[in-house]
Amino acid sequence: MAKTPSSKSTATYIYALGRRKAAVATVKLFNRKGESLINGRSPQTYFPTTFALLNQPFTVTKTEDKFHYTAKITGGGQNGQVEALLLALARALKKKDANYTSLLSQAGLLTVDSRVRERRMVGTGGKARRQKQSPKR
Repeated sequence: MAKTPSSKSTATYIYALGRRKAAVATVKLFNRKGESLINGRSPQTYFPTTFALLNQPFTVTKTEDKFHYTAKITGGGQNGQVEALLLALARALKKKDANYTSLLSQAGLLTVDSRVRERRMVGTGGKARRQKQSPKR
């Protein structure tokens, strides 16, 4: 029985990671034209309302039709996932060409928003800042 070649692509890519709140996005940026995928679906179906934001790193660097990507996003809500993906795409473009760094940072795409949800404290009834009501008398 003859072995068939692996179905894995031998194309080279640039790997980057972006985080925002509880969302983590990992991106493989390919140096050719093609269809971009997010968790196995097209960006239009995965982010129907905020799809226009995803082209921002490519429009800033004027590379709209030169790259495509596959992304895996886990955790968080829709807004956090979009911002994590934007950061990952910007980091991948920065790895591709160091000249893009100033353009991406001027557009605010390389800025990491490190704010996360405040964790609950002990004795606060399940909330972060809620305190128990003190007696009136």
